[in-house]
Amino acid sequence: MNRPILKHATNPAPHMCGLAFCLLGRAEAVLLARGAGFDFVVIDMEHGPLGMAELGQAAAAGIAAGLPVWGRVTGPRSGDVARVLDCGATAVVVPHVDSTGDAARIARACRFAPRGARALPGPLPGLDYALIPSAELCTRAEAGTQVIAMIESAEALKAVEGIAATDGIDMLMIGTNDLADGLGLRGQLDHPRVLTAFATIAEAALRNGCGFGVMGLPPHLVQSHALSLGATAVVATNETNLIIEGGVALLARLRESEVSPETRAGASPP
Repeated sequence: MNRPILKHATNPAPHMCGLAFCLLGRAEAVLLARGAGFDFVVIDMEHGPLGMAELGQAAAAGIAAGLPVWGRVTGPRSGDVARVLDCGATAVVVPHVDSTGDAARIARACRFAPRGARALPGPLPGLDYALIPSAELCTRAEAGTQVIAMIESAEALKAVEGIAATDGIDMLMIGTNDLADGLGLRGQLDHPRVLTAFATIAEAALRNGCGFGVMGLPPHLVQSHALSLGATAVVATNETNLIIEGGVALLARLRESEVSPETRAGASPP
């Protein structure tokens, strides 16, 4: 059955490209990402050794450099969901949001009353640690906050309409590899059922006024599975893959240019 053409596909919003960090947590990494031209970075605390200390340093560097820093926590029940925002991240990325209950839990944790139950923080780095009245602090902090629910399971796909409709959720982001795995299609990212799932999620986001983002797509699928569906945020890769893939490619080029001893021995003298 032909799927309806999304409005975003004919009038796409500008999309942002991000770089995730799984190992490099120093503040300088944010500047490397900015120098390369990325629009935002993600400090990934779900996979790998990075934690809140690294997130705080990266967020401070991002604020100074004018580059948004997002923090990915371990899941909807993480105690760091709102803490990521308190420490200066402009968005919290929550994986494994499998139900409307999960979505409501994270929205409640990240939104100040009356929308939610986020505890009032002290002076915030995103507001230059200014001592301002709590009402103003909440209003200004809310304006700069994004709550991003990751859709990466068959259960989440079934519940995606309700997740997208949850007050306080700003974006749906697909975890590509986990979603394919959850559909019983491990590693088969180009399977038609995976594309159908992406389109279903994108449509739910559009209908409910949410942003739509993707993480983990190989470059050759970005157009079909992200941009043509109206993605506004693409996490292009992480620094680990970037270094390994770049290193492999560089070494291949260098080794192709090497002259073997046999070739040198048989070469004619100048």
